[in-house]
Amino acid sequence: MEGLHLTADLHDCSCDLALLTDAQRLAQLCSELTARTGLTAVADRWHTFPEHEGQPGGVTGMLLLAESHLAIHTWPERAGVTLDVYVCNFSEDNSGKARDLIGSLQQAFRPGRADRQQLRRGAPVKEQGPAADGYVLEALDADSAYGFRFERQLLSLRTPFQQLELFQSARLGRTLRLDGRYMTSEADEFFYHEAMVHPAAMAHPFPERALILGGGDGGAAEELLKHPSIAHVTIVDLDPTVVEVARRELTSIHRGSLDDPRVRILCEDGDAWVRATGEMFDLVLLDLTDPDTPASAMYAQDFLQAVRRVLAPGGAVVMHLGAPFHKPQQVASLLAALRQTFRIVSPYGLHVPLYGAYWGMAVASDDLDPLSLNHAELAARLRHRGIGDLQYYNAQVHEALFALPNFYRDVSSGERGR
Repeated sequence: MEGLHLTADLHDCSCDLALLTDAQRLAQLCSELTARTGLTAVADRWHTFPEHEGQPGGVTGMLLLAESHLAIHTWPERAGVTLDVYVCNFSEDNSGKARDLIGSLQQAFRPGRADRQQLRRGAPVKEQGPAADGYVLEALDADSAYGFRFERQLLSLRTPFQQLELFQSARLGRTLRLDGRYMTSEADEFFYHEAMVHPAAMAHPFPERALILGGGDGGAAEELLKHPSIAHVTIVDLDPTVVEVARRELTSIHRGSLDDPRVRILCEDGDAWVRATGEMFDLVLLDLTDPDTPASAMYAQDFLQAVRRVLAPGGAVVMHLGAPFHKPQQVASLLAALRQTFRIVSPYGLHVPLYGAYWGMAVASDDLDPLSLNHAELAARLRHRGIGDLQYYNAQVHEALFALPNFYRDVSSGERGR
């Protein structure tokens, strides 16, 4: 009976109204996404409620799965949806498939806000914590997983927004996971954070103001502060517990940046904050959890349009895309949304040890091209800014990051993203 139970409450959904009122269309969507994630539908039942006070009725329905069930309920008058996915892990671990399914459904409804919960049922399985051999696994897709061995678990707590875990290992040092996904580790954080920050920051002639959405561990802020022109960094992270734990436990990652006077930390919904602010930024970093998490609304094209409005002239947005080999559809979709929003979109990538794969990122802008500087100009700019404390990034690596493998080129062009 061991398994994973996931729920999502979606608010302010901006999808086509028919998805909330048309049982046949909703059933088709659920059937297609269920098959795509590798789960097996064995029966279904759908019901449309009658109109009430001139408002269309919602839909309630369920797919019975060989692995357990998917239930969905819509409230068109509130632009709301509730999702419920439960999978058992009797013959194999279906946790990754369940997360892919609920994440794909969440993206389809395009919520303004999403509240996600998860519950382990029955006996614990390997993915939740250290197994008998010490490995903690994470799924890359429905058919692939990877993991690391940890000596001990330092923290495991449920915040109002997500499950937070902190592990200790000789190889990675202290390692943070959120909702069963690896976020950052002391030993390898420089791969991700240097690649997230410096390609765009180096291409900008004089970055002064930066916005980080997510990034509560402080790693991206620490890299930004290496640029002497940076005068102000705003971090907007939904979960104050992440900031508190990072400030206390991950000092070798943020190196005091979370308490630097140039850094302002706001524990708010980044989506709502960006839409409400009148501030402008030279750089905006989407240092978020994955698209199938409560951060999903900040991967949508309408949110990218909102980000575009807060970019100062010559500014750029940077976002991570996921693993193009394991999730080509996701990567292709995000790049397509960026290209519909910005004039210049430059995908790049690198292997991130903690993420178990070659990882995609992108710089997007109406003005800034990260490949506008040659090797000599980049090297001179690094010297002029006095940036020497780097473990991954340099002038040669800058150019190499944007030299895409052929399979990633195909994904980024949409040829393998379908």
